[in-house]
Amino acid sequence: MSQQFLYRALVSAKWVAEAIKSPPSGLAVRLLDASWYLPKMKRDPRREFEGCHIPGAAFFDIDQCSDRTSPYDHMLPSATDFVEYVGKLGVGSDSHVVVYDASDQGLFSAPRVWWMFRVFGHDAVSLLDGGLKNWQREGYAVSSGKSRATPEEFHGSLDKSMVKTHDDIMENVESRCFQVVDARSAGRFMGTEEEPREGIEPGHIPGSLNIPFLDFLTTDGFEKSPEEIRNMFQEKKVDLSKPLVATCGSGVTACHVALGAYLCGKPDVAIYDGAWVEWFMRAQPEDVVSEGKGKIL
Repeated sequence: MSQQFLYRALVSAKWVAEAIKSPPSGLAVRLLDASWYLPKMKRDPRREFEGCHIPGAAFFDIDQCSDRTSPYDHMLPSATDFVEYVGKLGVGSDSHVVVYDASDQGLFSAPRVWWMFRVFGHDAVSLLDGGLKNWQREGYAVSSGKSRATPEEFHGSLDKSMVKTHDDIMENVESRCFQVVDARSAGRFMGTEEEPREGIEPGHIPGSLNIPFLDFLTTDGFEKSPEEIRNMFQEKKVDLSKPLVATCGSGVTACHVALGAYLCGKPDVAIYDGAWVEWFMRAQPEDVVSEGKGKIL
């Protein structure tokens, strides 16, 4: 699919500021702050949201909008639960959703929510390029306090082709039907750097490739150009003409790989939702490739 047929994945701070003042015709713009952090970072994203957010935004809680029965972190919720959750945030089926986060990187967790909307059939979703960090750097206004949304009617259904399970990845270790790209840091991928979750050792899925999610971003926190991203995929031996699945620690930063491919005209990158946490917990020792201690039963 060529790029011109894809919904605009990135919007600028200027575009958002103008949309807040004068919403474009056809779709009502709905801003969502999807900030999320690893526990070791000791940051409270909801509290930070209430202290500082883009005017009119609502807070999207990635942990709350998930399958709460799963033993793994923030797995995809059911379509019914997703529809109910986003409707209460004031997102309707006619909304143009713009997602951002308040990370130091520019964008960290927001691509996960961008992907979630697309998984449930809502293509009118974009990311604020540069996130809240650059929104403030460019001098745009911020608000404080809790958000109060008017519930809207939202419809969605799950596109199963956009999600991969543990069984899918296990089968692929032998069949190599699709490429697997891991968005964790090189040290975590190779097994030489600690994982942030207790009881999980670093390493990677057999046959997978590594492109750390930060490699998709400039030093200022903006997304790199499609040309730069395309070249990076080529350098990492990733063929965008073939099936591609992304993974990471728990399914959040993997979505940077999906976003990067989308910007190159490839909208069909699936995410391994259980990601490394599920893989490691369920793996036999031989299924953990590591320069460290790997998995010991």
